[in-house]
Amino acid sequence: MRAYYFDNLPGDQRLPHDYVPSRPVPPALLESIGVKYWEIPVEGYEARIDAVAKERDYKNRDMINVSKEGMGEVYEDKIKGFFQEHMHEDEEIRYILSGSGFFDVRESPSDAWIRIAVVPGDLIVIPAGIYHRFTLDEANNIKALRLFKDEPKWIPHNRGPTTDVNPYRVDYLKSIGVGA
Repeated sequence: MRAYYFDNLPGDQRLPHDYVPSRPVPPALLESIGVKYWEIPVEGYEARIDAVAKERDYKNRDMINVSKEGMGEVYEDKIKGFFQEHMHEDEEIRYILSGSGFFDVRESPSDAWIRIAVVPGDLIVIPAGIYHRFTLDEANNIKALRLFKDEPKWIPHNRGPTTDVNPYRVDYLKSIGVGA
């Protein structure tokens, strides 16, 4: 995993969008906004993922293959939807099995985008209530294990006035010491 500030320049969302020179984001900053990360080698990953799932009380999981081959006709619409700024009322937990992509998360209170490049072996937890988005990189494919606290669900709440006062958003901001 590599994290850095997103350059906000127009262009293909699948490009790195890294400043020149790069403005890296240290792991401690990610931790301070609630983003968690583990590196777990793909070979023999099951036992380590099971241990993390048990420790963090993740009860369900499934697999997603974000690619033209894996998603068929809905691929382009899904990619556009994933890149809409949104939040969830549950953690978003992804373990990357193959391929690569980018999770962008909003730093609070600055509202700057932080881009997190993920590759095979990366396990990332995006906290409930944080504004974020996802896109593939130029390779155009990623296969990930999705873990869930309860029943699998993925309900995006697009950013807006209603979402800004969503209790999960408010609780998230309080948990990182913003707006408390």
